[in-house]
Amino acid sequence: MKVVGIIPARYSSTRFPGKPLAVIKDKSMIQRVYEQCKKSKELSDVIVATDDQRIFKHVKSFSGKVVMTNKNHLTGTERCNEAVKNMKINAEIILNIQGDEPFINPNQIKELIKLFKNENTEIGTLAKKITANEFLNNPNNPKAIFDKNGNAINFCRNIKNPEKNTIYYKHIGIYGYRKEILNKICELKETDNEKKEKLEQLRWLDNNYKIKIGVTSYESLSIDTPEDILRI
Repeated sequence: MKVVGIIPARYSSTRFPGKPLAVIKDKSMIQRVYEQCKKSKELSDVIVATDDQRIFKHVKSFSGKVVMTNKNHLTGTERCNEAVKNMKINAEIILNIQGDEPFINPNQIKELIKLFKNENTEIGTLAKKITANEFLNNPNNPKAIFDKNGNAINFCRNIKNPEKNTIYYKHIGIYGYRKEILNKICELKETDNEKKEKLEQLRWLDNNYKIKIGVTSYESLSIDTPEDILRI
């Protein structure tokens, strides 16, 4: 099973313009993500998909593989799909790896790929058990709701009325898609649920695509603002 990892990296960001080029100690964020992904033995290739020449040239400077994509994409999924088409990538599974998680653990990549050993898995992602109550109503940490077989039921930003003795899960925003499924979901129109929560995966559920969720023990540290650089 051939698997290719794609890291969408756009320059424009409302809260943090130029985020992929932000320096964390002696390396840019995008270089750290790229190098962490390269540690994965399960990935046949790692590619940065960007919309900006500054990021393109920077990735080239550390000998990374990179492709230019359209500035008008609204989601990382759409950017991944264009990269697959532009580079004529021949792989069964495409991973969409967040470009703002400089410490992504290669074992998370392994856990995600493992979900596709089941031939019925169309789309895969990860979730981690929430151990602190303040995360339940933090909209910056989307939640994943799934059944006992790991099939996604819903995603939301807040748990309004948490029940005692119920385990809740934080969604880890790394995705895997079968190549043909990736192309199909990029043709779908935005749905009301997606608009409400601003979570693209709800569009897929609303159109009856199945999302398999794997539970991970590895924490995810994402960079949303310049202050997050200091925090990590």
